[in-house]
Amino acid sequence: MAVLISVERAALALGTAQVLDGVSLGVSGGDRIGIVGRNGGGKTTLLRVLAGEREVDSGRVARLGGATVGVLTQDDSLDPSATIREVVLGDRAEHVWAGDPRIRDVLTGLLGGIEAPAVGGLDSTVAGKSGGERRRLGLATLLVDDPDVLLLDEPTNHLDVEGVAWLAEHLVQHRSRPDNALVAITHDRWFLDAVATRTWEVVDGQVGGFDGGYAAYVLAKAERERMARVTAERRNNLLRKELAWLRRGAPARTSKPKFRIDAANALIEDVPPLRDDVELMAFATTRLGKDVIDLLDASVSAGDRVLLDHITWHLAPGARIGIVGVNGSGKSTLLRALAGEVPLSAGKRKQGVTVRIGHLTQEVRELDRLADARVIEAVEEVRKVTVLAGKEVTASSLAKRLGFPGPRQQTRVRDLSGGERRRLQVLRILMDEPNVLLLDEPTNDLDIETLTSLEDVLDGWAGTLLVVSHDRYLLERIADQQVALLGDGRVRQLPGGVEEYLRLRATVTPSYAVSAPPASGSGSGSGATEPSSASAPKAEPAASPAEQREARKVMARVEKQLTRLAQREDRIHAAMAEHVADHAKVLELNQELREVVDEREVLELEWLEAGDVLEP
Repeated sequence: MAVLISVERAALALGTAQVLDGVSLGVSGGDRIGIVGRNGGGKTTLLRVLAGEREVDSGRVARLGGATVGVLTQDDSLDPSATIREVVLGDRAEHVWAGDPRIRDVLTGLLGGIEAPAVGGLDSTVAGKSGGERRRLGLATLLVDDPDVLLLDEPTNHLDVEGVAWLAEHLVQHRSRPDNALVAITHDRWFLDAVATRTWEVVDGQVGGFDGGYAAYVLAKAERERMARVTAERRNNLLRKELAWLRRGAPARTSKPKFRIDAANALIEDVPPLRDDVELMAFATTRLGKDVIDLLDASVSAGDRVLLDHITWHLAPGARIGIVGVNGSGKSTLLRALAGEVPLSAGKRKQGVTVRIGHLTQEVRELDRLADARVIEAVEEVRKVTVLAGKEVTASSLAKRLGFPGPRQQTRVRDLSGGERRRLQVLRILMDEPNVLLLDEPTNDLDIETLTSLEDVLDGWAGTLLVVSHDRYLLERIADQQVALLGDGRVRQLPGGVEEYLRLRATVTPSYAVSAPPASGSGSGSGATEPSSASAPKAEPAASPAEQREARKVMARVEKQLTRLAQREDRIHAAMAEHVADHAKVLELNQELREVVDEREVLELEWLEAGDVLEP
């Protein structure tokens, strides 16, 4: 594969911070690279260096002659007076773009709601479009242009679950050629797993490379720590806990890293369960009693729109529920209705006498009055000590767990970044000791390291939890069940999780278009019901017994081959350690290791395809 962009011994300082410190890396044809790291760690700066928008202080950055580069930044630079047609399609003749399946796919997948006649179509101007719509316009423009190297900074921002799934599929289909490449900064761990063939971690001025997406990155990082003989305390850190979930978590997640099951088992054999569900349920029942919050034949309207239509829903003590749905379907309204913050147009809301609600909204203006306070003061204003997982935790200790080390706790609230303000909101809510927690898009502006810390904190939190999020990984990680809002005023149970939601959406509408306002009228009478047979996804025909037997044979054969490859890989690693001073030998062994990795990826794909045959 041709090297499209190469970076050799690059160094770059911003003020007193060394963002890049002797970094060498390359982007080759066929690469799909995900960049992870803490907020402020240098991810966006690295992307700008690759794009040629930022010069390095020393070192060399080279690009293949004639290679085009497209960049999606987090800044909005669209001309408000331009039409959608001009922004996305440029001067392409209609017969050219209309006859190109790839361009039509982009228009349908990203702009289904924007090009609808109700909002003006392709000839409407950018002015007046929402931030999310303008973000999708910028992304659509890049995908239509199809540059050789596509550099994306948080491409999943403002996309719902369905939009993220479409984008992942589109990038995998169109960014696997030997003449193009993709580099994306993202905090969406499901998206990383679905798209990335390699992961770069930016930390302390260095860029570490890992083969595969997020699951492989977590496993490889834990393996490296184990090989470095980390202490027992370090071995029980968040990375190992994340691995334990990857192995023991929801069925929707365990299939993806299944081919690494033996390695994961070896790493987590002494790791306790993520949550003691029995103990948490007993504690939650003690705190809440039998009655939490009930919506009885409840409806909520906004103008002519019926957002919730005769919903009946009983929240149980200790329930952990994830909520997904199309934009504008009423997810935030549902949380506000449960919290008693919006009036019902019909029906009743009942709340248990011991219920104490903590509601994380998408607004951060509630911190404005604390602008001059220090972080620790803002937290201790609520409470200085709380109880988590049965243990007393101080405000300072909890702040440290959520990304505010000692010196940072002395920072003024007005000087915090967007992600830090979001963390502070969560801290203040947790310190208030709620027993019902309503989280509306808690992952906004949070990096992966902070997300895993938040998940770790919530593992020990006893109470009823509802979370609205487009982050599939988070939903499957902290919620035991999922429900969906499709814009028809109902709340539907999703026994099959997010995958069932996507299948259900595919039967409702063929494109990623924002749902039309649901018509008013009588609903189903109960929010917690299964979809009607008319809208239920059709079951795939089961494989024949002969096909299943053949699939089992294939899986058994592949597992034996993977075992041999793992042993060969171990021998290569041992040889590399033995010849660490012999540069030529290490390069030779590295090439052999790449061949092993390539062979393993082919076998893993074969194993997964055979496994699909056996799935009910």
